[in-house]
Amino acid sequence: MKSSGIGGQAVIEGIMMKNGDKYAVAVRKPDNKIEVEVRELGKAGKQPIFKRVPIIRGIFNFIESLVLGMKTLTFSASFYEEEEEKKPGRTEKAESIFMGLTVVCSVAFAVAIFMVLPYFITERLRPYVVSTTLMAIIEGCIRIAIFLLYIVLITLMKDIQRVFMYHGAEHKCINCVESGLPLTVENVRISSRQHKRCGTSFLLIVMVISVIFFIFIRTSSPVWRVVIRLLLVPVIAGVSYEFIRLAGNSDSKIVNILSMPGMLLQRMTTREPDDSMIEVAICAVEAVFDWKQYLAEEGKITKEELAQLRAEEGFEFIGDEE
Repeated sequence: MKSSGIGGQAVIEGIMMKNGDKYAVAVRKPDNKIEVEVRELGKAGKQPIFKRVPIIRGIFNFIESLVLGMKTLTFSASFYEEEEEKKPGRTEKAESIFMGLTVVCSVAFAVAIFMVLPYFITERLRPYVVSTTLMAIIEGCIRIAIFLLYIVLITLMKDIQRVFMYHGAEHKCINCVESGLPLTVENVRISSRQHKRCGTSFLLIVMVISVIFFIFIRTSSPVWRVVIRLLLVPVIAGVSYEFIRLAGNSDSKIVNILSMPGMLLQRMTTREPDDSMIEVAICAVEAVFDWKQYLAEEGKITKEELAQLRAEEGFEFIGDEE
């Protein structure tokens, strides 16, 4: 089947699902009810040219994902703040500034740890390694090792383990639909929790592609070697996005083989969800994606079955919907 085009992210006790310019956040609140917020990313219509140009679109989509991820994470966390910790009077503009600064700081920290730090570690070997290519490969291995260590460390956190369970629910819902199965708790439960379009796979691809790009940095100036690496980060992100996009729409054996390391890594960043988490994920999907119509268009259900499913509709979200 063709890609459904939906993607998402796990948040605190919930799921964000995005389809085109529309996204929904479903959160299981402390009172066990499900709150769903549906919003538009921008004005509907034809996308700007920069969002349609290969590689460049990946850069903007990556930034957009970071901002949206932080925004939805903050929304989900708001249900679990202690009353005395809530900040009264915070305006929407202040929230936007705060999130913007948080995203910038997060990106700067990630670039420093995963891009710059491996370079400085590798530089200590320069007196002993003559080959620039070998230096780039060693740097890449150190970068991947730091990334894997980071993943291992965060998996030890109890709260993160629950986020990873919701991450699994997100993948299982998308895989359920893209496998041609009706979106029910039972069908989601038996679906795979690995998906080729996952952000975990994207980050691993960034690490690998950076090795290829950094091999071609040929300057004797240590300062310029760092500057060029920083300038190449957006390009590397754009190229990595194109690969993930291709992987999500291809069943090629070569693409599947190249996607395998990322899929294996997802065994660490996803966990099997319980049924209550699956219910939250289904709420998020149904708020932005008509999976029944999708299955009908893909020939997985007949018009009569579609009509039957429409007749059975009646699920009501518990909470507010915008």
